[in-house]
Amino acid sequence: MPLRIARHAPLLLTALLLVLVASVSAPAQENRLPDIGSSAGSVLGPAQQSEYGRMMLAQLRHYGYVLEDPLVDGWLQATGTRLGAASDDPEQRFTFFMMKDRSINAFATLGGYIGMNAGLVLAAETEDEVAAVLGHEVAHVTQAHVLRSVERAQRDSIPILLAMLGAIAVAQSAGGNSSDDAAMAAVASAQGLMAQRQINYTRSNESEADRIGIRTLARSGYEPIAMASMFERMQAASRTNQGGARERLPDYLRTHPVTTTRISEAKDRAERLPGGSVTGTVSTPGARRTERIPIDGVVVPDGLRAGDNPLLPTGLSLGGGGFDPGQRRVFGWARERLRVLSANTPDAAIREYERLATAGPLDDAQRYGLAVAQVRAGRGEPAALALADLLERHPGDVWLEIGLAEAEAHAGRHAAADRRFEALLDRMPRHPAVALGYADILVARNTPEAGRRAQEVLRPLMSGSGSEPAFQRTFARASEIAGDPVRAGEAWAEAAYLSGREEQALVQLNTLKKREDLDYYARARIDARIAQITPVVLELRRQGIRDPDLHRRR
Repeated sequence: MPLRIARHAPLLLTALLLVLVASVSAPAQENRLPDIGSSAGSVLGPAQQSEYGRMMLAQLRHYGYVLEDPLVDGWLQATGTRLGAASDDPEQRFTFFMMKDRSINAFATLGGYIGMNAGLVLAAETEDEVAAVLGHEVAHVTQAHVLRSVERAQRDSIPILLAMLGAIAVAQSAGGNSSDDAAMAAVASAQGLMAQRQINYTRSNESEADRIGIRTLARSGYEPIAMASMFERMQAASRTNQGGARERLPDYLRTHPVTTTRISEAKDRAERLPGGSVTGTVSTPGARRTERIPIDGVVVPDGLRAGDNPLLPTGLSLGGGGFDPGQRRVFGWARERLRVLSANTPDAAIREYERLATAGPLDDAQRYGLAVAQVRAGRGEPAALALADLLERHPGDVWLEIGLAEAEAHAGRHAAADRRFEALLDRMPRHPAVALGYADILVARNTPEAGRRAQEVLRPLMSGSGSEPAFQRTFARASEIAGDPVRAGEAWAEAAYLSGREEQALVQLNTLKKREDLDYYARARIDARIAQITPVVLELRRQGIRDPDLHRRR
């Protein structure tokens, strides 16, 4: 009997691997139950989950999959944070990031890390539709679907394997040629059981994520019906795209299957949400924002309109319904900026806009995108003319102000660009896109004076943007041309760490520590960072993960 079972060891090993992979890769697990008695949180603690998510993001950055742009990042993080604050777990910390890929996809992983492809934003017509997908992924995190998949992988693999072994043992005891067929049938049955359980859990959790995501949309002031409309848009894209069956199906639909029933359920849930909302407006010297705030389950007394405030005098209301058009405009800027940044080259993006123009005049958002592409292609003058015209139509818009300042710099009008950026800094001194945009054009001048000014511009953002590789790289270049090699070395090491090169970061810091011109404070900073990175590198080495570029040089 042991000999007969041993003959099937490779088969068993393959089956076990399939079981484990299926369990871990399942995007969702059981419907969420009360936390009493749940062991999901014991599989990985919050700190481990966060570290897992950070390392995944770092590796994606290293291989160039992540789209790094402060304007897009700010828009995405603001949208996601708004949803997270209205989720079932508002204390959960989320990190949202954009991928360059133009396929329609989004995903969530441990630690609240949620990624979205540029293609999904390009496929959406409104910010509400983008928020619908983000809200769905937020629900996967708050309901611990990903974490439970890790727990289930540990719990399910052993009993299924034992059942498989038992079936094979019974089949082998019968003897004869039929025993091999029976063993294969046992393996197939176990695999089928695992696949069916995965499908059931996926359906269950997709339904739960839809339900909770729609509720989160309503709580955060987005249109709940947007989830159904986005599903319909993705389903239509799968039918109209050319190519084989695999190419016709968007990546998102492979892990989040969309059916007519699911779309109908999303519409029904949205329609059954309690109606009524109030509209609030917040004004600052530089901007005005109006948001619709839903009333969830509140009964409005007779004679009082949903938009009335009982604390205000009779007849004085907060204003008309709907979102501020400026919010819809920002989504247009973001979508077209993503069109440019996800194109293979700036010239390819320009050609794409030329094709769009053959179907009709470009709208304001598309004109902005074309100008961004022209700036990136080095055509500053036509971009500056277009952006100046747009700024007259939308005065005070920070996306247009930054774009125009960059266009002026590329057109050789450095004094005008500096004045514009300095005015923006006076208005919003800690705005990441303003600071990084100004620092980039200063660094391009490659003079000590420009480097020192770039350092001054970036320093206030150290605490808020220090975890962004683009920020660290710009600060490193500014420090180099300013004649500050120690700060430059620290920033280069931090950029390496954030880009998935922890071992390189440690080597750079240890080399920097040997400098004789280090003062007490610099040495203390470097020692503290070495102490933080060393355990990470040791754990990677324990797992057999080494930096190939670093060891190739040796």
